[in-house]
Amino acid sequence: MTSERVPPGISAAVPNVARMYDYYLGGKDNFEVDRQAAEKVLAIIPEVEGDARNSRAFLQRAVRHLRELGVDQFLDIGSGLPTAGHVHEVIDGANVVYVDNDPVVLTHSRALLGHSPGVTVQEGDLREPEEVMARAAQVLDLERPIALLVVSLMHFITDEENPADLLRRYRELLPAGSYLVLTHVAPDTMPKEADEVSNVYQRASSPFTTRRRAVFEGFLDGFDLLEPGIVNTREWRPDPDTARSQVKGDYHLCAVGIKRR
Repeated sequence: MTSERVPPGISAAVPNVARMYDYYLGGKDNFEVDRQAAEKVLAIIPEVEGDARNSRAFLQRAVRHLRELGVDQFLDIGSGLPTAGHVHEVIDGANVVYVDNDPVVLTHSRALLGHSPGVTVQEGDLREPEEVMARAAQVLDLERPIALLVVSLMHFITDEENPADLLRRYRELLPAGSYLVLTHVAPDTMPKEADEVSNVYQRASSPFTTRRRAVFEGFLDGFDLLEPGIVNTREWRPDPDTARSQVKGDYHLCAVGIKRR
């Protein structure tokens, strides 16, 4: 995309974190301002690109595993731009609801995915659990297990927005047997230059907050963790193919948990 083709109501003056992530993944749905900000990040920590790819690979392995366990409803909040390897592309026979609050994400997702079987794109914000789940109920059966996907998103929720309480509210709204797929950037996994990266994101559409493992564990209260528990993304159930494709850079903690009751 170029600034000359910016749709009405969309700003190309401020770097957008979803479009920066798209750039890290090799996508083309980003503006010059996003590329410049992303390149500043990569100049500080070049492995951030690999971290984004490893996070996406974890998401793909997690949803495949849950599909094998019989889950056929997936709610992906903060789904981002429909870059290659989106959830519906790696599983079959399931309903997938993509939720995002970014106008560019919504425009492109609806244009590219609007006719994909089993796929629905909805506007929504992680910070509004009741509204998100009410809209999802138009498509998903809230009497049966759902896989809630919150990947590469929570570090853009500030402490003032009470991320632990947001996830608690989602847990209470999910039916028993549902799963949470969660990641978060942790400071103890990142190089000392992490603060410089945070400074770049301070000038983007969302600030960037790292949180330590103990905080991440608290986000998973009420969920029983699947093996191997809380690990870095490359360590979660790697298979030979993904092990060969993994690249340097792994700053996300991840886990998959089930709500028993």
